[in-house]
Amino acid sequence: MITRAPQLSSSRYRGFGTSAAFFEKKYTKEHEWIELSDDKTEGTIGITTYAASALGDVVYVELPAIDLEVSAHDAVGAVESVKSASDVMTPVSGKVIATNEALETKPGTINKGPEGEGWIARLKVGEAGVGEMEGLMDEEEYRKFTSEE
Repeated sequence: MITRAPQLSSSRYRGFGTSAAFFEKKYTKEHEWIELSDDKTEGTIGITTYAASALGDVVYVELPAIDLEVSAHDAVGAVESVKSASDVMTPVSGKVIATNEALETKPGTINKGPEGEGWIARLKVGEAGVGEMEGLMDEEEYRKFTSEE
């Protein structure tokens, strides 16, 4: 389960040189998302709500192998639905350290919560992966992007 840091009101708390935007979930044009841990060493990835809706009822999820070294935009798995199949691409470089094994027996979890319980994998993210986050869209940019499709 993904644990989120509590949201702090900017009027009561002061950020000491850190950008709150850095800790936001980021999105790709291929409809994947990534959310970094607070210490910026791990990232959880999955497909977006938009992608899950477009796919329809998910019937199979191919998960990546643990310890797989990946570069940004590498295919790390696949999601198959009654309508089509789609590769899952990693938004950043890293090493797969965990997969959501529940998806093997309950692939429909992706439809119920693609950006929550339906996460696909967790990566150990190094400096390169953290840097690659800057080229991704924030939630507002992604919403605008999908409204234009």
